[in-house]
Amino acid sequence: MLFGRLAETWRALAGTRSRNAKRDILAALLREPLTGPDELEIVVSYLSGALRQRRTGVGYRALADPPPPAADPTLTVVEVDAAFAEMAGLSGPGSAGARADRVRALFSRATEPEQALLRGLVSGEVRQGALEAAVQDGLAAAHDVPVAAVRRAAMLLGSTPEAATVLVRDGEAGLAAVSLTVGIPVQPMLAASAPDVAEGLVKAGGKQTSAPVAVDSKLDGIRVQVHKDGEDVRVFTRSLDEITARLPGVVAAVAAMAPRRLVLDGEALALRPDGRPEAFQVSASRSATHARTEPGAAERPAEGVASGLRAYFFDLLRVDDRDLLDEPLSARLDALAAVVPADQVVPRLLTADPGAAQEAFEQAVAAGFEGVVIKNLDAPYAAGRRDSAWVKVKPRHTFDLVVTAVEWGHGRREGLLSNLHLAARDPATGGLVMLGKTFKGMTDEMLAWQTEHFLARETRRTSWTVHVEPTTVVEIACDGLQRSTRYPGGVALRFARVLRYRTDKSADEADTLETVRALAPVIEG
Repeated sequence: MLFGRLAETWRALAGTRSRNAKRDILAALLREPLTGPDELEIVVSYLSGALRQRRTGVGYRALADPPPPAADPTLTVVEVDAAFAEMAGLSGPGSAGARADRVRALFSRATEPEQALLRGLVSGEVRQGALEAAVQDGLAAAHDVPVAAVRRAAMLLGSTPEAATVLVRDGEAGLAAVSLTVGIPVQPMLAASAPDVAEGLVKAGGKQTSAPVAVDSKLDGIRVQVHKDGEDVRVFTRSLDEITARLPGVVAAVAAMAPRRLVLDGEALALRPDGRPEAFQVSASRSATHARTEPGAAERPAEGVASGLRAYFFDLLRVDDRDLLDEPLSARLDALAAVVPADQVVPRLLTADPGAAQEAFEQAVAAGFEGVVIKNLDAPYAAGRRDSAWVKVKPRHTFDLVVTAVEWGHGRREGLLSNLHLAARDPATGGLVMLGKTFKGMTDEMLAWQTEHFLARETRRTSWTVHVEPTTVVEIACDGLQRSTRYPGGVALRFARVLRYRTDKSADEADTLETVRALAPVIEG
């Protein structure tokens, strides 16, 4: 299949907001003949907004100044996949230059629409859960099977492309035969969000607003799914990468549990001497350090850290031959309590009292956690979906920052200025210090407004980025900060999203770097 056919499909998807229309567009493409399972998996991956290679080493800089586009589409999807596989395999001295050469060679063969899709796939801007759900709708329609069967197989296989392969090879019966298998990670259940505890209780409780809920402390660690089969214990991340070798302490803790077979969901994190959790970066960096040092290094206390990475579990998906996915959370929690030692379970309150839930939130934040996750006790495990049966509530930090540049969007944002470059004032130098980028939180009206607004304030541009007069202030919400070597201020915003433009403020009234850095102790301890 020509890559241009996917680019055409992307443009058609961007031109409609109708879910049924998206389903029909995708189904039409997925009915076209493909040459083998590899091509099918590539097509489904690209339609879902992701490359098959989890890491390619290709960054923004390599995409900033692409060559002129080709006049006619000649690239196939297999060639594109092979090119990224080659880039991902490059390492060692000279690899950055070699990778840049291969990026340029690939982009020189791509038409303008194909270049836009390539940029979106590399940057991740086109990747989103709603899109993967639309692809599952399209697969079901293309092969005349219930969409629920496609979704469940994708959930249990941890992969929509793999579910597509099963569907094409074995039909609906093949999908039905897929089951939760110890050793094969499933896509994790994700939480919706709410601005405060009161709204979180309403969202999670559904119609039964006075029903008891679980209020879990939200740990800011590494999401882990741990599979035990006899003496074999394997650990997977939320992106389904295996990290077993990096977490020997977690492996040992689960190996010591009595059941022969387990599938547990939880977080691994580092603690400080006072028992408070370390920042996410500390947990992540120490597990990464372990991967390139001797066994046990990640779990040895770093300076100022009393204990190593350890797991806290909040859900149980299987115990021995009992599959718990479709059982209510209340049953899963009972089973969890019977299997996992209490000191390895996340702090949790079961309550129907809004006041008690609010107090649990405040105590979690005071203890150094991110916030809470409010959970419906009657809900099954909605693997692979952001379900309102789980609702996260976190403190929100806001800053007024200056926009210094904007990147063109991809997919349904093609032709619109989307990704904002954000900076704080530095009174010491009189300049602006970049803190990150975001394309989150924007409505269609906001995208249209900012495209017109910033094009009128353009100072220069590359093929991808429009640099603008640093006069526009935008209010940004974020979950906190993380240390950064990429940005000169030494910190970067975490999960930044746009709230509104502050047309009532000048750039001189934007927040300073000191104001932003004052948040650092909240996040980094």
